[in-house]
Amino acid sequence: MNLQETDTERAFRASVRDWMHAHLCGEFAPLRHASGLGSPGYEPALAKRWEQQLAAGGWTGLGWPRQHGGRELPLAQQVIFHEEYVRCGGPGRLGHIGETLLAPTLMAHGTPELQARFLPGILAGQTYWAQGYSEPGAGSDLAAVRTRARIDPDSGEWVIDGQKVWTSWAHESDWIFVLARCEPGSQRHKGLVLLLVPLHQNGVTLRPIRQITGEAEFNEVFFDGARTEGALHLGAPGQGWAVAMYLLGCERGASTLGQQAHFQSELEQVMEVARRNGAARDPLLRQRIAHAALGLQTLRSHALRTSGDDAPARASSIGKYAWSNWRRTLGELAMDVLGADGDIASNDPLHQALQRLWLVSRADTIYAGSNEIQLNLMAERALQMPR
Repeated sequence: MNLQETDTERAFRASVRDWMHAHLCGEFAPLRHASGLGSPGYEPALAKRWEQQLAAGGWTGLGWPRQHGGRELPLAQQVIFHEEYVRCGGPGRLGHIGETLLAPTLMAHGTPELQARFLPGILAGQTYWAQGYSEPGAGSDLAAVRTRARIDPDSGEWVIDGQKVWTSWAHESDWIFVLARCEPGSQRHKGLVLLLVPLHQNGVTLRPIRQITGEAEFNEVFFDGARTEGALHLGAPGQGWAVAMYLLGCERGASTLGQQAHFQSELEQVMEVARRNGAARDPLLRQRIAHAALGLQTLRSHALRTSGDDAPARASSIGKYAWSNWRRTLGELAMDVLGADGDIASNDPLHQALQRLWLVSRADTIYAGSNEIQLNLMAERALQMPR
């Protein structure tokens, strides 16, 4: 990817910035710089109206093919949008899972009927999705899923029983895609199906999980005879593992650069507090801040190198391992910059932001595949080492 921007790319960057300044105000002003559910000012109904505002402005489906209603923008412009979105204070996206994970999987593995049914709602910011993968006994070891799905011979519907956990934003979602075991007696990667399941029905129970930050972003989801239509599966029943892995591969891409723009904002907050409270005069803290800045540039270079469609699958494991360690270290640096005051409650927004960074970053090396699992994947898939 060429790091030298063209005139067209500079003009596009300016257009994103101008649109954000003109629209992330008034009614939407409380959402500025709010990272997501539980953040001050992040009210879910307002966040959904913001998703629809983005859609009306043509800022959803940037990389989608035109045949599916997208703009089919080149990767460079997608990256520019994500970077400017964060720099202008764009809030966390409730539509992220549907737009960047499910939609590409629908395009690759869904029938034309499923694409026509679900893609327009995602593109318009009107339908919200949750990811039903992890279970109490199948987190990083996803192939151990025990949630079961069977066809009701009378109705032709799928009937689902089991439990999912750590389900982000399920309580604000309309649908969930569920990895379930559809062949009795099957084990590991065989006999699975990826189902599209409505959340608002009898047989589905949601229980929010309270986090150390006081927020409840995640949920337990219980299926007790929940149902979905017989045609609402991606790929063939029994071949769900391949579809599930394709979906996980969609986690890398242009949005990764947007995530790093958010990391840059967090680093700048750490530097601002260090200048304000005098911690920047400590040569060791200055060295650590410089090291964090260099590390973030390294992450960006890796993401640019591996964001294309031809990037190797192992790149996502390398990237996740690298950024999760970097951000955990940044959280520790944030607390050291705060010093003894880090243990004290404060009304200062910057103080609160650094404390929250430390708390939230503790989970980065665990979710979406723990560090240990990522190392195994790199060893086995990239280095061809034995299990």
